[in-house]
Amino acid sequence: MEMHPNNRQGWSFFFCFCMCGAICESFRYSVPEEKKSGSLVANVLKDLKVDAKELSARRARLVSEGTKEYFQLNPHSGNVILKDRIDREALCGQKDPCILLSEIVLENPLQVHRIEVEIEDVNDNSPQFSKKEFLYEIPEHMPANTRFPLEKAKDADRGEYAVQNYTLSPNDHFRLDVQSHSDGTKFSELVLEKQLDREEETRLFLTLLAVDGGIPKRAGTAQIIIEVIDSNDNIPHFDQNIYKVKIMENSELGSHVAKVEAHDRDTGSNAEITYSFSQVPDDVQRLFKLNKFNGELTVADEVDYEIKRVYDMNIKATDVGGLTDYCKVIVEIEDRNDNAPVMTLTSVTSPLPEDSPLDTVVALFRITDQDSGDNGRTACTTEANLPFVLKMAVTNYFQLVTHRALDRETVSEYNITITATDWGSPRLTSTRVINIQISDVNDNAPVFQKSTYEMHLWENNIPGLLIGLVQAKDMDLEQNAKVTYSLLPEKVSDQPVSYYISINSETGNLYAIRSLDYEQMKDFQVTVRAVDHGYPPWSSEAIVRVVVVDENDNAPFILYPLQNGTSPSNDLVPRGAEAGYLVTKVVAVDRDSGQNSWLSYELLKATEPGLFSVGAQNGEVKTMRPINKRDTFKQKLIIGVRDNGHPPQSTSATLNILLVEGFSDPYMKMVDIPKEGVVEEEDRNLTMYLVICLATISFIFLISAVVFVAIKIQKKRKSIETAALSFPVGPNFPENCGDAGAGSLPRAYNYEVCLGGGSLNSEFRFLRPLFPVFSVEPAQSLGAQRISPGSQEVPSHGAESQLICQVTV
Repeated sequence: MEMHPNNRQGWSFFFCFCMCGAICESFRYSVPEEKKSGSLVANVLKDLKVDAKELSARRARLVSEGTKEYFQLNPHSGNVILKDRIDREALCGQKDPCILLSEIVLENPLQVHRIEVEIEDVNDNSPQFSKKEFLYEIPEHMPANTRFPLEKAKDADRGEYAVQNYTLSPNDHFRLDVQSHSDGTKFSELVLEKQLDREEETRLFLTLLAVDGGIPKRAGTAQIIIEVIDSNDNIPHFDQNIYKVKIMENSELGSHVAKVEAHDRDTGSNAEITYSFSQVPDDVQRLFKLNKFNGELTVADEVDYEIKRVYDMNIKATDVGGLTDYCKVIVEIEDRNDNAPVMTLTSVTSPLPEDSPLDTVVALFRITDQDSGDNGRTACTTEANLPFVLKMAVTNYFQLVTHRALDRETVSEYNITITATDWGSPRLTSTRVINIQISDVNDNAPVFQKSTYEMHLWENNIPGLLIGLVQAKDMDLEQNAKVTYSLLPEKVSDQPVSYYISINSETGNLYAIRSLDYEQMKDFQVTVRAVDHGYPPWSSEAIVRVVVVDENDNAPFILYPLQNGTSPSNDLVPRGAEAGYLVTKVVAVDRDSGQNSWLSYELLKATEPGLFSVGAQNGEVKTMRPINKRDTFKQKLIIGVRDNGHPPQSTSATLNILLVEGFSDPYMKMVDIPKEGVVEEEDRNLTMYLVICLATISFIFLISAVVFVAIKIQKKRKSIETAALSFPVGPNFPENCGDAGAGSLPRAYNYEVCLGGGSLNSEFRFLRPLFPVFSVEPAQSLGAQRISPGSQEVPSHGAESQLICQVTV
């Protein structure tokens, strides 16, 4: 094995240049044929000017230009070794020199170095003739010095190992003339030195020996049989000694190539000429057909420019007498664009991360075309609207690089079709599809289906009850798409959000931690955060509003009349009252909301069932008929109050009604015959009473508001002491009393009863309401009353001489 620096310098003029920043340099080595597999060809470290570590780091690889790889590169040592035993004759035939071309590709930066390995010939083949015997028919009286070309012996070896000499066995008539062609090959001719005489000798047997130049020499023999025929005075003669023609490769079978023609001045049968090939190779006889009668040469098989570009053949013209003449036909093959470009993929990066920067090399490939000239020039294109473009690296090498940002969530893989087209006519193309998988990176945050969720939860729920589900989708894959849910630390009614609600970190299910009360909390909202498992993690948030749905869990509460059992309320009714007389009104509230707070009233029990009726919607107690003397003085009514919930809640109130004799007669008379002075006095008194009542109600309302705020602030304390009110109310009395939609207080009435001691002229007056008011009690009872929904007190009646003023709503 030997490297030839001078030859390498000569070849480098054609194959080495600098392009796109990669310096190409050509190296030439030689190796004898028939060397065993694994033999060392060369070490390229010194020529490449790199060490073994850099060679391996730059991913050095050896790329053969042919379909079969005869060499391999050890990237750790730099040795180029044989993969298989090489037979020079089978690989190159008679081509000289026999060179195998390869390329060493280095990356980072990209460099391509051309490697030329010359396969040296060894003398492993003997010369051989196509036949063991050759018959020559020579007429007698043939002139001396007539030459007869002999078939060349074939030796698969080249150079000095090819045929170097021919020798002929001793005889009296012929000698051997050995000459050389322009390419150095030897050929021999049989020269007639002494005329033949058929009468003396009809047949001669000669031995032709072909010897090569090897040591030891190898030889091959053939027997020449000379058949002496009768005399023929004239020999055929060709019009030209050499015919030169050109044909296109892949010409149609049977197409005309050339026509040779010879003439014989003899007449008759001696002038009949036949044509035949003389000492032509087997490939010529396979590719071309010669008409033996007219000398027309036609195409017999497919002619390929890439296999051989020039064919020469000897054609012999023979007359009936056996006289011959020879000519040479040289056929030049012109190239046709019949080879499509061939793509060889060198490297592919797949999967490719979606965050790869621009100009990232995705694939490296080489394009070759066996044609010549423009037919061998190629152009490479790919599909439009792809985030990839093609860039030419060095000669015949192309890079597929990223051109735009990649997004796996939009396109997860690309099937890129690369098309190589030559410049011939017609243009030939070849395609190759490269599959590029896009790998995922965490570039997407989880996305909730909605930015705000609203969920409903019935009050008095079971702890641990599922409220609802929130879900967030992440368009990434695997760990990058795995989502974990959590609640942001917030306050709900001065408590952490985890006091009321929890979330399953994997499924997004929301659970109630404890039972909720609609009357204390009607709704609240929390913030849910979804975080993926990528790096860095991405997150998003959604607001969840939990609406507590009211249940009918509160019974109606009687505001008036008070039901404390200690001071029963007695309502006075004059016996002269007519049907439809308004006695009083039952006022109740319900802490629930909606339909659960709609109240209806009914009379459950009465001393005189047909005497009184109760308004179902407003709770007004009225007389159904006039009162007569047989009706009992003391009437007791039990009135039921029921809400509209499911199931309904109810409570009852007890009314004591006193039927007073002679109560309304004097009053009615005063109404029938009013005196002007009395009316004006009563108007002034009434105005004063109203002003006093208004001031008192405002004061009570202010105290109630202060107490309500204090109770809310200190609701966790076991005992609450509040300032005494003029009458007890329910826990949410200010709230419910102000709700006109509840139906408890559609209107208000004022009742004024004035009794004078010892007088029969007692008065009762019914006044229309001007505004809502509350009942007022004497100041001395303020400290002794407590707010309690279960027990209520009313002021006791004094003597008949005291003036009692009672204002109710």
